[in-house]
Amino acid sequence: MKIAVIGATGHIGTYLIPRLVRAGHEVVAISRGAREPYHTAAEWRDVQRVQIDREREEHDGSFGSSIASLSADVVVDLICFEPRSALHLIGALRDRVSHFLHCGTLWVHGVPRSRPHDETAPREPFGAYGIKKAEIERLLIEAADDGFPACVLHPGHITGRGWIPINPAGNLDVSVFERLAQGEKVNLPDDGEATLQHVHADDVAQAFELAIEKPNAATGESFHIAAREPVTMKRYAEEVASWHDREANLDFLPWEKWRTTVGERDAALTFDHMKHSPCASTAKAEALLGFEPRYTAVGAVRDAMSRASAAGAE
Repeated sequence: MKIAVIGATGHIGTYLIPRLVRAGHEVVAISRGAREPYHTAAEWRDVQRVQIDREREEHDGSFGSSIASLSADVVVDLICFEPRSALHLIGALRDRVSHFLHCGTLWVHGVPRSRPHDETAPREPFGAYGIKKAEIERLLIEAADDGFPACVLHPGHITGRGWIPINPAGNLDVSVFERLAQGEKVNLPDDGEATLQHVHADDVAQAFELAIEKPNAATGESFHIAAREPVTMKRYAEEVASWHDREANLDFLPWEKWRTTVGERDAALTFDHMKHSPCASTAKAEALLGFEPRYTAVGAVRDAMSRASAAGAE
């Protein structure tokens, strides 16, 4: 098939594009600029690269026409964050594609009412990102009920080679990993029992490839895509320390005290992750798509960090 991927050089696209080429598809990689993927692969030589400024073309109303003009059988949208953007593509691509795949987020559920929670769990998002993604999902599933061949994949905390993962404190401060490696004290908020559910970008790419291969199973459906089980902040910190033959030197502080020990941005990220504390079941994706995550939550982080360390040593 001819497959167009919007946001092709980002986290997921870095792994998805080579997968699609190896599967024998004709691939069009759409990105705003000329940025290269997070790591190189020989398959990119066989990809058509197209530069489209989505924001500018959505503003003048031409983005949907630009995507439709590619005459792709399948369109994968990895960077849709506004409901109006989804509606624009639904209108432009209706009756012109055989399958449309959207990248959502586990954040559509807000605070889980049960653990684990599956795709039938209520949509009770908070924060602009989760609220908008839940609305996009609603629009796409309603469109699927009206004949538009859409499906939605909801990843957890995406990680992989080329970028820093969410750390055991729930933010992006790389020094947390360094302190754990050196046996230095790391403060965690509250009791450290909030959960994180990372997913390796290649596992997300695997899920998109499977959904493309199985449109009858995927169309009109939403799927959780993550490591099979979440990890608590405390256990995550202990595992990171163990990579360096250390015992985690942890201290637990009440949230109001802990937040004063970090910057405003890190505190906001941590609060967001603690409040969501996902525990999403991947059983539906496994049963209907054949999804088999290769990485545990911490395993995905270890792969990213080991590759980052190797790159830094070069």
